[in-house]
Amino acid sequence: MAKPKKPRASAPDPPAAAARLPWHPPAPPVPTALLISLAALLVRVLVSMGPYSGQGAAPKFGDYEAQRHWMELTLHLPPSDWYRNTSDNDLAYWGLDYPPLSAYQSLLHGRIINASLPDAVALRSSRGYESPESKLLMRWTVLSSDLLVFFPAALWFVWAYIKGGIGTSGEEKREGWLWLLAMVLISPCLVLIDHGHFQYNCISLGLTLGAIAGVLSRNELIAAALFTLAINHKQMSLYFAPAFFSHLLGKCLKRKYPIVEVMKLAFVVLGTFALVWWPFLRSFEAALQVISRLAPFERGIYEDYVANFWCSTSVIIKWKILFAIKPLKLMSLSATVLAFLPSFVQQVKSPSNLGFLYSLMNSSFSFYLFSYQGMFYC
Repeated sequence: MAKPKKPRASAPDPPAAAARLPWHPPAPPVPTALLISLAALLVRVLVSMGPYSGQGAAPKFGDYEAQRHWMELTLHLPPSDWYRNTSDNDLAYWGLDYPPLSAYQSLLHGRIINASLPDAVALRSSRGYESPESKLLMRWTVLSSDLLVFFPAALWFVWAYIKGGIGTSGEEKREGWLWLLAMVLISPCLVLIDHGHFQYNCISLGLTLGAIAGVLSRNELIAAALFTLAINHKQMSLYFAPAFFSHLLGKCLKRKYPIVEVMKLAFVVLGTFALVWWPFLRSFEAALQVISRLAPFERGIYEDYVANFWCSTSVIIKWKILFAIKPLKLMSLSATVLAFLPSFVQQVKSPSNLGFLYSLMNSSFSFYLFSYQGMFYC
C-alpha cells in the first residue's frame, strides 16, 4: 500500500523589498523629491489662474486689495505711520494688522512692483487697482515667497523627520518620505488660501516648519530664531508657542548646565525680537500702537465663519450678548491653557521628538478651538 504524500508547505511570501520587479527599482531620493516639488509648483500655478474672493467687489475688493494696500502704505509712509491712523492711512480701510516682519515683506514686494508698475502701488490713487499686470505681479510675489521659504523648509523637515526615524521602522522610512513630502507641499488649505486669495501664510508656516526641523535635527538655537521670526510675521504662529516653549525648556532642564542653556535660548529670542521691532522700540507709543493692532478684541470672541467652540455653542449660549469682552477674554484664556496644559507639562518633564510633534498638534487645536478669535486669524 502506497504511503500518502505529505502536503507541501507553501513558501512564505517574500518581503516587500524583495518582491520588487527589476524594472521597478526604488526611486532615487533627489530626482523624486524634485518631481514632487515640480508637481506642487504646477498645482500652485493652476490655482493662481482662477478667480479670487472680492474680485471687482467695491469698496474693499477682497484680500488682493488688502495685500496691495499694505504694499502701498509701507512703500510711501515711514514705519511710525504704518500702524497709526492718519490722513494717508485710514485704518478702517484694510489697516495693517500683522506684526512688523509682515510689514517688511509688504515693503519688499511693494518695491518690486513699484519698479515695473508704479501705478499699482501709488499712494491714495491706487485703491481698487485691479489691472491684469498688477495681479500677475502679485501672484509672482506669492509664488516666489513659497519657493524661497516654504519649499526649503518642507524639504528640511522631511529630511529631519525621516533621519530621526520618528515612529517609523527602517522600511517605512524608505517608503514613507515620498508621501510625507507630497502631503506637506500639496496641502490644499495652504495652496488655496495663498495662491487662490493672495495670502502669504507660506512665509510664517515655512518659518515654523523650519523651526520644527531645527528641533528635530537638534539645532535648537536656529529653531528658536526661526520660530521667533514666524511669530513676528503672523501672530497666528503663537498657536504653536506652548509646544516649542515646553519642549525646549524640557531639553534645557535635562542638560548639565540648564541655566546657561535657557539663557542662550532667551538671548536668541530676545535678540531676534529686538531686530524685528527696532523701528518701533524708539517710542513706547509706537510699540503700543503696533500691539493694539495685533490684538483687535473688538472683533469679538469669534468671527461668523470660524467653527470654533464659541461659535458652535453660540446656537445655545449667546456668548456675545451675555458677556462683555473682559470676562470673555478670561474665559477664552482659561479654556485654551487648560486644553494644552497636559502636553505642555509632559514635554517639560520628558521631552521627545515624537512628543513634541503631538504637542504641536494639541497646542494648535487648543488655540483654534478656544482662543479669542479676534486676536488669532489668518
